[in-house]
Amino acid sequence: MRNKRIVADTLPDPVPGPGQVLVRTLACGICGSDLHALQHAEAMAELAKETGGPGGGIFMDPARDVVMGHEFCAEILDFGPSTLRQLKPGQRVCSMPLAFDARGISAVGYSNDYPGGYGELMVLSEPLLLPVPDGLPTAHAALTEPMAVGVHAVAKGRPEKGDAALVVGCGPVGLAVVAALRLQGLGPIVAADFSPKRRALAERLGADVVVDPAKEKAVDAWTKAAGAKQALFFECVGVPGTIHEIMRAAPRGARIVVAGACMEYDRFHPMYGVQKELSLQFVLGYTPEEFAGALAALADGRIPVEPVVTGRVGVDGVADAFAALRDPETHAKILVEPGTS
Repeated sequence: MRNKRIVADTLPDPVPGPGQVLVRTLACGICGSDLHALQHAEAMAELAKETGGPGGGIFMDPARDVVMGHEFCAEILDFGPSTLRQLKPGQRVCSMPLAFDARGISAVGYSNDYPGGYGELMVLSEPLLLPVPDGLPTAHAALTEPMAVGVHAVAKGRPEKGDAALVVGCGPVGLAVVAALRLQGLGPIVAADFSPKRRALAERLGADVVVDPAKEKAVDAWTKAAGAKQALFFECVGVPGTIHEIMRAAPRGARIVVAGACMEYDRFHPMYGVQKELSLQFVLGYTPEEFAGALAALADGRIPVEPVVTGRVGVDGVADAFAALRDPETHAKILVEPGTS
């Protein structure tokens, strides 16, 4: 990312420091957050300054080059000093997209110093590496990170057996939430999206009912499916006004998890929450345990992600892939495979 554009260029190879490992990217998903970053990099950087960075880490300076990509599967090439080397060169690995050094924690893919998975080489922190189980396709392993986002969002909703879920928005985050709800054995799961392709994907990942909001209100479809069950709603759109509409339509006592990344100021009427005693929970990322759990669920087939991968590009195709992902009927998840052309 250079001057608000995606460009392909040759940069110096990263060098692993103490406790770090040099890896080759095998596959890396393009995240909706990356699409946001291309448009809103300055705003994201300012928010990071105010809040201490995502997760308290060091964030990028958008005036400098940033190699994005934080949803990856990679292959170990070499080790830096002071490493345990329990995994061997050639081992496929996933990792939370973080790197540790003397300055603190940096967000791989949103860092000027730690290139992400759109490039051929990355430096990762050895303690965070997880070996990819044999038999798990590389393309599926690369989806560990986005699936962990769904696992975390569901956990933050404090799910109970008597819950019925509504997922508003079936982009990559919404699909991950649907998969995580099914992983928990919760149901019924109602998923709402204007896109026929996304509704079909939601069904394949575990939604019991899908609804087109242009034809039926999402909450009406949820009410018919839920019966007397408690409301657990997930906002996975990230568009101004969505939180307000969900709060306005939600039943009394609903728990609402905000997983959509809205990059603009938003407004909602607090009295909807007060009068109906709604719970509003915002979420970010995942824990190490949730990340490892998502990888395990992918490996044993409990999360069926094959339908989610709808395209593959090499480094030179990333810019076009960003444009293609803006059409929900064309793609769900495009993987960058830097070793291909």
